[in-house]
Amino acid sequence: MPAPRVLISDALSPAAVQIFKDRGIEVDFQPDLGKDKDKLSQIIGDYDGLAIRSATKVTAKILEQAKNLKVIGRAGIGVDNVEIPAATARGVIVMNTPFGNSITTAEHAIAMMFALARQIPQADASTQAGKWEKNRFMGVELTGKVLGVIGCGNIGSIVADRAIGLRMKVIAYDPFLSPERAIELGVEKVELDDLLRRADIITLHVPMTEKTKNVLSAENIAKTNREHRQDQEGRAHHQLRPRRSRR
Repeated sequence: MPAPRVLISDALSPAAVQIFKDRGIEVDFQPDLGKDKDKLSQIIGDYDGLAIRSATKVTAKILEQAKNLKVIGRAGIGVDNVEIPAATARGVIVMNTPFGNSITTAEHAIAMMFALARQIPQADASTQAGKWEKNRFMGVELTGKVLGVIGCGNIGSIVADRAIGLRMKVIAYDPFLSPERAIELGVEKVELDDLLRRADIITLHVPMTEKTKNVLSAENIAKTNREHRQDQEGRAHHQLRPRRSRR
């Protein structure tokens, strides 16, 4: 019986390719193929499996040519780049790896918080321009701030855990978060309006659906902690003003 053939049409690490090979699977690694729908359609019929990330769009038209395809594996969480009904109609299993990059994504969110709180992108651009404006980019501490987590699932819960380690107060809005789970995570479960009103920083970790795509609409952003923002702006302005000497 010939070995199953898997096409990898997006960029994956060499370790991922080796995992297939170690299991006796014939791998065709073409990391740029996903961007070329026509070429993918021409060759997809030769493979039993397809491993993708986000660049490859598996449309119904491509699936029509996938005569031998049995499974599509998404290296990541979302499968919105696969036409699920068309795959199901052809008996093709679509699976993802929901926990594969959870820690990486959560740590990236924390890194973004630090970058914004400490104005690192602006300070870097200023320094690269040959300036030394250390008083301009004072930033704020994250310790003691209130973090609002919208969506406290696989990734949001890890962000909450890391934020608590930074001594932040974490509040979470998630209709699927049980009171017991909230206690276990050490977060306070709140309604969305309460989160918008109280949070100093908001991090969003939900799938893009009709119910979630406007969760941070202009109307909701207007409900955020404006008093806190104005206070921080006032402090920054005070720091930048030249001090008058006392007489």
